[in-house]
Amino acid sequence: METRKLDCTGMNCPMPIVEMSKAVKQMSAGDLLEVTATDLAFKLDVEAWSRKTGHELESFDQSEVQVARIRIT
Repeated sequence: METRKLDCTGMNCPMPIVEMSKAVKQMSAGDLLEVTATDLAFKLDVEAWSRKTGHELESFDQSEVQVARIRIT
């Protein structure tokens, strides 16, 4: 299992989700994707994306820079 970090700071919706979708295609089940973003809608977007794709949103830290940790299924 590996952890991949994806920097989406400065990107606006829908680009963080687009970049996450690209990254997941190169990952294996059990890997962890750690995404940093500054888009104000990112939390709602990543929650919806996780439900739709079936990947597990393990944690979400919300501050000036948001960090989502997603376990790939």
